[in-house]
Amino acid sequence: VTHWHSPKFHAYFPTANSYPAIVADMLSGAIACIGFTWIASPACTELEVAMLDWLGKMLDLPAEFLACSGGKGGGVIQGTASESTLVALLGAKAKKLQEVKAEHPEWDEHTIIGKLVGYASAQSHSSVERAGLLGGIKLRSVPADEDNRLRGDALEKAIKQDLADGLIPFYAVVTLGTTNSCAFDRLDECGPVANKHNVWVHVDAAYAGSAFICPEYRHHMKGIETADSFNFNPHKWMLVNFDCSAMWLKDPSWVVNAFNVDPLYLKHDMQGSAPDYRHWQIPLGRRFRALKLWFVLRLYGVENLQAHIRRHCGFAKQFSELCVADQRFELAAEVNMGLVCFRLKGTNERNEALLKRINGRGKIHMVPAKIRDVYFLR
Repeated sequence: VTHWHSPKFHAYFPTANSYPAIVADMLSGAIACIGFTWIASPACTELEVAMLDWLGKMLDLPAEFLACSGGKGGGVIQGTASESTLVALLGAKAKKLQEVKAEHPEWDEHTIIGKLVGYASAQSHSSVERAGLLGGIKLRSVPADEDNRLRGDALEKAIKQDLADGLIPFYAVVTLGTTNSCAFDRLDECGPVANKHNVWVHVDAAYAGSAFICPEYRHHMKGIETADSFNFNPHKWMLVNFDCSAMWLKDPSWVVNAFNVDPLYLKHDMQGSAPDYRHWQIPLGRRFRALKLWFVLRLYGVENLQAHIRRHCGFAKQFSELCVADQRFELAAEVNMGLVCFRLKGTNERNEALLKRINGRGKIHMVPAKIRDVYFLR
């Protein structure tokens, strides 16, 4: 077994675990409901609505994302961030199809889909590209700036070029905390550009989103009011074990209508009064995952979770200072959150050899990354 919770595991991004989450998972396994509709287990649906509101308030998300605001918005627990990216893409696709059909009734669906184009930073996660493949849509990779962030002017340029070529821009993914270097796309620049061109903005904050429970990191979310959907993984850094990926939508009806297949055996008398989460996700069935959030939030509380995040960010700062103090090493990117990108000064081959030696001993596990042909350890 590769022990993800070993103190010597430094690969990928961390997964979270805690005894309240494990107990909640056991309880979920014991209750064993399949919560695809409200009637299939009312508590399963209602606790999820409440927990996503709690979590949204912890992050200080705009009210229109929360069910308690009385508007259209609301949250849902997906399995992974890659699922959320795909769900948002399919919602955006359904929305744009309806808009274009109204404008051009003579165009058939295949013509419109052939013209649709989405955008993501060249630094965004591979799952964004995969969502494009699964959704049958062209996704454009927009170059990031020298700090590895997607900027508004680069997005604007790509959109304008596609409009000139007769394509239909419909979806943009803004990453807060990229996998390679934990860089933050400029949501405050990209959001208004996308809004102006009527492009759905999906914010992927899979790893870094947990840190937004600390007010000092919320400046990275500037412009969140321009987003249509937002996602982060409590199972990465918030002591909730896998799988628990929180997603909020300002207007879930686009996703619900895109996924809605309503056979008689799934209908019930309370339809419409509570969300039927089967319409908010790819699979039909779902586990009682809200229990994990509830147990962890109740047991640790906001302050303890904030202290946990701050401690990890402190470790990263400490390690980066050790790198800077050692003449042999250099930092390969700005240190953000709990991620340090470092390398031996010199060639890529030297750093590949170093990683091989580290991982070869079987004591510590690390993975590399490469930006602009510079190989580093993360």
